[in-house]
Amino acid sequence: MTSKFTAMIHTVATSLLESGDSDPRETAAAGRLGLSRGLFGKHASTVPSRAGSLERQVEAAQSIRSGRAAARQQARGHRGSGTIVTVRGIAVTISSSSPLETWRVLGLACGLDEPEPEIRGRACAAAGLAPEDLRGFRIAHRAVDARRRAGERRLHFVIHVDLVVEAGSGGVAFRDAVRTGRIRPAPERGSLVLSGAERAGTGKRAVVVGAGPGGLLAAWVLALHGYRVDLLDRGAELRQRARDLAAFHRTRVPNPESNLLFGEGGAGTYSDGKLYTRIADTLEVPILEELVACGAPAEICFDSRAHIGTDRLHKILPVLRRRLVEAGVTFRWRTRAVGLAVADGDPRRVVAVRTPEGDVSCDVVFVAPGHSARDTWEMLAGHGVALEAKPFQLGVRIEHPQELIDRGRYGGAAEARRLGPAYYNLVCPADGDRAPAHSFCMCPGGKIVASVEAPGHLCTNGMSNSKHSSPFANAAIVTTLTPATFGDGPFAGVAYRDRVERAFFEAGGGDYTAPAQRADDFVAGRASRDVPRTSYTFGAVSGRVDRLVPPEILAPLRRAIARFDRAIAGFAGPDGVLVGVESRSSCPVRVTRDATTRVAAGFENLYPVGEGAGYAGGIMSAAIDGARSAQAAVTMQASRR
Repeated sequence: MTSKFTAMIHTVATSLLESGDSDPRETAAAGRLGLSRGLFGKHASTVPSRAGSLERQVEAAQSIRSGRAAARQQARGHRGSGTIVTVRGIAVTISSSSPLETWRVLGLACGLDEPEPEIRGRACAAAGLAPEDLRGFRIAHRAVDARRRAGERRLHFVIHVDLVVEAGSGGVAFRDAVRTGRIRPAPERGSLVLSGAERAGTGKRAVVVGAGPGGLLAAWVLALHGYRVDLLDRGAELRQRARDLAAFHRTRVPNPESNLLFGEGGAGTYSDGKLYTRIADTLEVPILEELVACGAPAEICFDSRAHIGTDRLHKILPVLRRRLVEAGVTFRWRTRAVGLAVADGDPRRVVAVRTPEGDVSCDVVFVAPGHSARDTWEMLAGHGVALEAKPFQLGVRIEHPQELIDRGRYGGAAEARRLGPAYYNLVCPADGDRAPAHSFCMCPGGKIVASVEAPGHLCTNGMSNSKHSSPFANAAIVTTLTPATFGDGPFAGVAYRDRVERAFFEAGGGDYTAPAQRADDFVAGRASRDVPRTSYTFGAVSGRVDRLVPPEILAPLRRAIARFDRAIAGFAGPDGVLVGVESRSSCPVRVTRDATTRVAAGFENLYPVGEGAGYAGGIMSAAIDGARSAQAAVTMQASRR
């Protein structure tokens, strides 16, 4: 990304903290208000951390300096009711008393290198506001527009911009912008901490099972409200987990407890930290800001394809762990939940989680097992927890030279190099009785890995590091299967998935080598005489992927790959190669819970959360589900006080 686009959040607080006459007491006060310095590198110096909406952050910054505002105003020779400061070259007036509101400017097209002052000026013009009306500014969303127009492709960004102004600002032009929909009130911003319930969990103990995104955020929110939290994970902390993976790659013998699926950060740690989600939730921004505070790039707060990278996650997760420990979370690695101690009643109540090392007592328990924890689901079912089969996605992992994807997405545009490796998000919609299919978990400049936890199974997944330095691009092409296909029993989808994974494992030779087939041969239904070099860790051998996938998904996958060739030339050609089966992109099991309280059916204090409970489909949706469920528990606890 261009350096001029990395400084994306600028509020009046930036100027207040950067102005030459600030003193350490004001900087400390800003820190207490959630304004953190240095998170955007040299291009910007503040990003909201725990403060509320953008207007509240500006008001907070105003209050820090209100005692000296009049003196500064007089010294600078300004008259009037406010203090004039400079925000990136634009003079704006701060009033210490006027209420503020935030408006979002939608769909502003801008060049890849357009300077920020120009963006800010055009945003004000689009909103019908004068630059001097501005009290705060930030980029809320950014996406690349690579579409052709009149046969020509001009790469540019499309952005949404949040503008903070005093209530009642603007005239006829502003009202016209509101009426026509060019601007609208900015969405509400949530908070991880519930107002009025900050210490609701004081004196209470919580157990969280699973240190993936759902479990980590549940533990974080509980700790923020005063709970003492024990976080159990069957896998290892990150450094040891990396050693266990290295041993798997060396010996081709997986560790059933510490692998690409189990351990600190969950499966997402080795799926490169994609943070985009299809759900809209007010907790998304505060969760992303917590990750930025732990060292994630600031762009994740607004980029439409927010991505951290596996290499960066290995630096961020230990920081997040330290923050949780400081908040009152105790991590117990290599500790598997093997049972529950349940008190009879209606509803029933979990009083402890049983582990091989002994019982861990609790007032509330969260189970965030991940999408591959078969034995955890069976343990829950054995204690009378209601489970049900749910639809899940199944397909293949396809790989191409990254150059082919770049050319198909960006053409020969000279500026394409500044955008880095291209990504895609492709959809083949349903057509009559023909099922839909789509791409998922696209990894530009990435590699294919074996995402397994048990011997005798083969499942492929994709990952990439922050620099996207591999010459390959890969993605899953999947379609959705329902219980009508694989059966209604709670574990029918798991059994169906197991059969497919075993077939692929055996077809590859039984040592995690993956059967592979060129894309054109897959579509045409013929064997590949050979397959090109791939990024897959254990290597690939020519195989009939078209005969290994279940008949129910063959036609949707063929139709989708052929269709995607119209969007990216060569997608269905001989340079594309299908490597193994993609079977872990979603969970085939759901733990039944109440839609409002989020408590498991028939229980008082058991909260199933995240992807492994059937309520999420990626890192961000799992994190949000964990946080929301923890807030539900806090609300219930607060109501009892």
